[in-house]
Amino acid sequence: MSSLFGRLNGDVTPFTEAFNHPSVSSLVAAGAASMVVVGAVALLILLTWFRLWKPLWRDWLTSADHKKIGIMYIVLGLVMLARGVIEGVVMRGHQATALQGGFLSSEHYGELFTTHGTIMVLFVAVPLVVGFINIIVPLQIGARDMAFPVLNQVSLGLTAAGAVLLMVSLVIGKFSTGGWTSYPPYTGVVFSPGVGPDYWIWAVAISGIGSTLSGVNFAATIYKCRAPGMSLMRMPLFTWTALCAAIMLVYAMPPVTVSSLMLALDRYLGFHFFTNDLGGNMMNYANIFWMFGHPEVYILALPAYGVWSEVAATFSAKTIYGYDSLVIATMAIAVISFTVWLHHFFTMGQSTSVNIAFGIATMIIAVPTGVKVYDWMATLWRGRIRMTTPMIYLIGFFILFVIGGLTGVILANPTIDYQVHNTLFLVAHFHNVLIPAVLFGMLAGIHYWFPKLFGFRLDERLGRWTAYLWIVGFCLTFIPLYVLGLMGMPRRMATFTNPSYEPWVLIAGFGALVVLMALIMVLVTIGYSIRYRDKLAVPLGDPWDGRTLEWAIPAPAPAWNFAVIPKINSRDAFSTEKEKGNPYVRPQSYDDIAMPKATAHGFILCVAASVMGFALVWHIWWLTALSFAVIPVALIARAFVRETEQLIPAAEIAHAHDAWLNAVWSTRGVTRDEEDSPANRGLAAPDGGPA
Repeated sequence: MSSLFGRLNGDVTPFTEAFNHPSVSSLVAAGAASMVVVGAVALLILLTWFRLWKPLWRDWLTSADHKKIGIMYIVLGLVMLARGVIEGVVMRGHQATALQGGFLSSEHYGELFTTHGTIMVLFVAVPLVVGFINIIVPLQIGARDMAFPVLNQVSLGLTAAGAVLLMVSLVIGKFSTGGWTSYPPYTGVVFSPGVGPDYWIWAVAISGIGSTLSGVNFAATIYKCRAPGMSLMRMPLFTWTALCAAIMLVYAMPPVTVSSLMLALDRYLGFHFFTNDLGGNMMNYANIFWMFGHPEVYILALPAYGVWSEVAATFSAKTIYGYDSLVIATMAIAVISFTVWLHHFFTMGQSTSVNIAFGIATMIIAVPTGVKVYDWMATLWRGRIRMTTPMIYLIGFFILFVIGGLTGVILANPTIDYQVHNTLFLVAHFHNVLIPAVLFGMLAGIHYWFPKLFGFRLDERLGRWTAYLWIVGFCLTFIPLYVLGLMGMPRRMATFTNPSYEPWVLIAGFGALVVLMALIMVLVTIGYSIRYRDKLAVPLGDPWDGRTLEWAIPAPAPAWNFAVIPKINSRDAFSTEKEKGNPYVRPQSYDDIAMPKATAHGFILCVAASVMGFALVWHIWWLTALSFAVIPVALIARAFVRETEQLIPAAEIAHAHDAWLNAVWSTRGVTRDEEDSPANRGLAAPDGGPA
């Protein structure tokens, strides 16, 4: 029986641990597992009660539409964000009581900071960024879809499979305690014989393959699917950042996949890549991992920079300042990001000359980043700024990100880094960079592009309160960590004995509650906006007086995106046409449009990869072989599918497009003063400001 189910038995759930050894820590773990179980059961009941299984399968899980795939990525990111934030709150709550020993065991605390880091970087930031690239890039370059629509679906499936393993680890077994970097030898089989590191390995390896495939797809789409006349230097800046991020994904994701698989070989087959004997070297892992890890920061940040470029130009009613310099800065960051990985182990015994070289490279990368900040501020200068929700996030980003960037320059000095590397100062720094840049950018992007996807705006009043809560919560949570780091408080420690730390950890704990309230407000804003969507509806598609092509089509965007592929003659093509006075012109003729057919291919691979990862974790070898066999069989079967596209008749396209054009021509455009009112139906009156 044990060979049939491998290491799996009835004692591997947190419920058993809470029953046999009740404590606050075990009850917290059981409560978290209960939330997953109850949430899954509630979802199944709701889908059944409202008879949503068929539309869920037909319209979403089998869809190859880039917009729907992007939305599913973002939903996945928001679900994982909820778990990541809750875990962060629990950790801060534990730290607030850590002088008295805290309420979590040291092992449970180690699991939390491992899952929190892994989730926030790989299963929140990556899905949000990849989701926005999926949605926006084809719309901005005048394309029908991604270059490889089914591959896009497969990439989502593999990313979701990694997330599934993380969620399952809450209910069955335990996760790693080795941090989100999973350094050996601590995560080797001798130090950690349990299933925790295996969950990490397979979640990261499977999702890493999906992200690599996404990079290939994005790059091919931008290179080969642009509308006629859209040269590289006419592309919107979000698309430019997406292109650089895509190329970085292709080069940066394989190292983390390879290092994970090498660690798996050490654990499963007795290899010695990262052991202290038989030729192994733990520093090889650190080098390979951070060849991914630091470019990863900019893979996430660059698309967020693209969001800030779009927000700054749109809500100041100006052409972006310094377009060429922003493009050059983007490419410079993409290249230099591959030359700074060693600053993550300045304290690990490298030579002085090596540390100096990487310290200089780390300082240099701040230059193109600074160029971007100055260009955005110059864009806002003398613009007619509307203090919308995305603009509030942008102002918060300016202030907080610059502080985080300056602390990064400080840490680029190896002698300073040596003093504070293992303290909370470093924790404060990387949160100070990633949250204002990436998370605030994604939240601003959600508010900015939500009407394009769903046909109605998010409530502005609630959106502003949400933005304020995120900014205040961030400051209260992470600014005190700089003080604690300079006071010498180590990171990753479950307890402390210095009472002078306590006031600061209490402030950070309160800040974590504010962040939790901000997360709840995101859900409240979406729920409220859905309820009053009729008042917030913007079916004409241009609620913000947008400048790029995605605003030139109805909302929600039709499956085919553009009734006729546009011809591009300038940057900010839609804004240029509005200035000429003819942004909405009826095409002379319509043609049939071929779109990819729905397919279950991505869903099948998602299920197979999830089951295979789970079976590998628990050494259920027959299930591993069976689920692994499904993958090549599915790929081969797909190769024999002849009818991969469906034809949308020209008459159907003409009917929908003409009806929309008639609605546009019969509607009065709203001024910026009416932007937040029910009068805004998605047709902005010409602003008439400086270009």
